Amino acid sequence: MNTASDYLEMTVPAKPDFVGVVRLTISGIANRMGFAFDEIEDIKIAVSEACTNVVNHAYSDAELGQIRIGCNLHDDRLEVTVVDQGKSFDYNKVTENLGPVDGKPVEQLTEGGLGLFLIETLMDKVEISGEAGVMVMMTKYLHRDEVEENVDRTSPASSQ
Repeated sequence: MNTASDYLEMTVPAKPDFVGVVRLTISGIANRMGFAFDEIEDIKIAVSEACTNVVNHAYSDAELGQIRIGCNLHDDRLEVTVVDQGKSFDYNKVTENLGPVDGKPVEQLTEGGLGLFLIETLMDKVEISGEAGVMVMMTKYLHRDEVEENVDRTSPASSQ
């Protein structure tokens, strides 16, 4: 059974200025865990999108909202949860309009839909709950011991 070895949590104001703080923190955690550069970039973008959705959609202008970010560090994966206590949204309603992006200009994607599409594309597993506020749980698996096929190898055709 694989249990979480470390857990950390931070709460930041739901303001654009703090999304960068979250990005830097997540980047440091993913780097420490041994993720590759490209994977760290993917994680940073996905978490930024989730936080930006909170900043733009969760709270009314009068509310002083917060974003809670939880990180579960396992041996084989990083689980990042982004939670707000703002107004819930209907995930099914947002995603039913998504569909494939192929052939659709970016301008035609519904607001919030592109962020969800990006998050689901960049992360290995995404779960969204809209009970009290919205919770987005994103998982990225760590492939530490795997070697990509044909990396640093010459093909038989090129050695002639």
